[in-house]
Amino acid sequence: MKKFSLVEFSVDHPKLIVALSIILTLLFLTQFPKVRTDTNPKNMLPPTSDVRVGNDEVEKTFGLYEDMIVLGIQNEKGILNSDTLGKVQRITDEILKIKGVAARDVSSFTTIDNVTVEGETLKVGPLMIMAPKTDKEMAVMRKALFENPLFIDRIISKDGKTTAIYVPLEKGGNGKEIADKIREIIKTEKGDETYYVAGDPVARDTFGADMFKLMAVFAPIAGMVMLLVRFLMFKDLFLSMTLMMDAMISIVWSMGLLIGLGFPIHIMSSMAPVFMMAIATDSMHIFNEFYFRYREKKDKRAAIIATMNAVSRPVRNTALATAAGFGVLLFMNIIPVKVFGGLVAFGTIVLRVLSFSFIPAMFTFVKDEKIEKISRSEDSEAGGSSFLKKLAGLGIRKPATTVLVGVVLVVAAIIGISKTVVNNNLVEWFKKGSDVRVADTVMNKALGGTSLGYIVAISDKDDYIKTPEAMRYIEGLQRRLEKLPVVGKTTSVVDYVKRINRVLHNDDPKYDAVPENKEMIGQYLFLFAMSAKPSDLDNVADYPFRKANIWVQLKTWDAKAMESVIAAVDEYRKENPTLMVFKPAGIAYFNLVWNHEVLWDMVKGLILALIAVFAILAYDFRSIKWALIGYIPLLFTIILIYGVVGFVGKDFDMPISVMSCLSLGMAVDFAIHFVSRLRQRMKETPGESLADALLWTAARPGKGIMRNAILFAAAFAVMLFAPLTPYITVGAFIVSMMLLSALMTILYLPALITLTQGWLFKGEVR
Repeated sequence: MKKFSLVEFSVDHPKLIVALSIILTLLFLTQFPKVRTDTNPKNMLPPTSDVRVGNDEVEKTFGLYEDMIVLGIQNEKGILNSDTLGKVQRITDEILKIKGVAARDVSSFTTIDNVTVEGETLKVGPLMIMAPKTDKEMAVMRKALFENPLFIDRIISKDGKTTAIYVPLEKGGNGKEIADKIREIIKTEKGDETYYVAGDPVARDTFGADMFKLMAVFAPIAGMVMLLVRFLMFKDLFLSMTLMMDAMISIVWSMGLLIGLGFPIHIMSSMAPVFMMAIATDSMHIFNEFYFRYREKKDKRAAIIATMNAVSRPVRNTALATAAGFGVLLFMNIIPVKVFGGLVAFGTIVLRVLSFSFIPAMFTFVKDEKIEKISRSEDSEAGGSSFLKKLAGLGIRKPATTVLVGVVLVVAAIIGISKTVVNNNLVEWFKKGSDVRVADTVMNKALGGTSLGYIVAISDKDDYIKTPEAMRYIEGLQRRLEKLPVVGKTTSVVDYVKRINRVLHNDDPKYDAVPENKEMIGQYLFLFAMSAKPSDLDNVADYPFRKANIWVQLKTWDAKAMESVIAAVDEYRKENPTLMVFKPAGIAYFNLVWNHEVLWDMVKGLILALIAVFAILAYDFRSIKWALIGYIPLLFTIILIYGVVGFVGKDFDMPISVMSCLSLGMAVDFAIHFVSRLRQRMKETPGESLADALLWTAARPGKGIMRNAILFAAAFAVMLFAPLTPYITVGAFIVSMMLLSALMTILYLPALITLTQGWLFKGEVR
């Protein structure tokens, strides 16, 4: 019985194959209306992760909110004038009405509590009920602000030109939507003031919204560029569209499956279509070979089958290697990383099935005369093929020099890799001139900082936090942390106690200190709790007074900023032993843990993928020797690119880590095609010299490799013009990776094979 061939079946029943492809695509499309998005990095870690459990516990203990928007108001002439303060009051009143805002804990001039004394009675009330009208009232306001350390660098800048309204969000509140409503409010205010909307939820949710818009814009643009480049290469619009349809079908099937299984689209999975468009370009090798085969066979059906017989093994094994490279991510710890890996692995398999069914079927619809016309231009002795022969010839003639230059570059790149810093900064995912980044920069410069972390002091004894020893220890720790360049301000229960002590002693500066005994501290805290908003004390101490929460405002969203805070806490504790323990929490700490866990998960995935790909190469080539030879260009490409990343000072962040998987898949793609077709040529022409076989491989399959590289580099160069830096990073990475991979394959691989031919062929001279 004749063995079933999917290619032959597709060629003989092209209409059926196309119809089935369309039907399945429509079925997957029915899942798209169910799409859900999730741009919150918090959900990239499982709910049971230590950092999420710990943060939830701290938020519950101290009545804190996960998300906070900061509205900065700046007036170069000074904030303290009736007009500006009136605007602050009106804006605050309108913000309190916004759905999703935790109104009771909004902090501004009109809502923040001021600790004063009337007679001998402690008074805690709003700093400003109405905007001061007279010079005398303004002087009182100025004194209240600048003599209270709790206000400076939080509610007003030292130079008096900037204030802030802190807007906590209810659970589930959308940062971008609330930020947009705040922007609508401030649009109605005219004058000398400048307004800045900053904070993690603004950056995160704005990035999420912009990201999906960009995917909707840049994916079609990249697709159109790819279509144009293909048309220029093959002068056939129908076949050019076939390659595009190949990619689109795989994207619809993959995303439809993801949505159908109930997974939300995260930041990582939103980039899957980009990756699948990259992987789809491997079909270029089929198109490239088809025209050569048609010149030889003069029969369309025979040319299609001969083409697929020639390229089936490398196409199949590049798909296997790419799928394995992404598939290992299924074994990582982070759910969105697993989803991303499985999604792209599934898309890769779909692409290869389409390569052996849909593409051969579509070839049958093209008229013979059109194929004849195109095939005449496919000559291994002219045009691009001639150039590729010369390039490969350089490596063949001077193999030792070529290989040595590569080794030197790799050594230099390893030095660059050693300079790489693992870090993530969501705000820096926006361009320097963007509203989000400008707002964050201005607010971090003028006030304490928009990034918030917590250091929780914990004792095993009730009321220990009320003791002078604990208070002074915490105060000393605050002063240590404030010396760090990344820390703008710290606040704790100690600051409230010191403020109360001072106002109850006629505002004498010498009483701006921790009282001498526990009883007095307890009395102060009791008086404060009776008069202030519950959240004022709840935010900094728990009820049994076993725990105290130190608020740490950071002047940067760099993940490593919180790392330096934790290091300073550990150092202070070693120098000053105490019964208390200190635990970090807050969004800044979450970003640090997320940074390490997600990025290092990707690094571990890359290492596992490298091992898996080598095993696949060894299986494909049936030779450890050839696997090593094919592996070197892949390894060198990755090392060289990441070496450049280290030298230019680019942090190893989420976009860079995600690109590691794609660089692996594309680099091995070219090597598999080159080595497979070379060895195939050597079997078919046993009398041909190794040099001639290498030149043939560079000119014919190499043309497909170079076309693949140019096609994708051209398409994704458009991402260099995106307003979000991760897309610029992805664009630059893909362009450099594709061109470098192709160069390593066409120039370096022939040199390497020539230099090691005695070892590869066991002494047999070709």
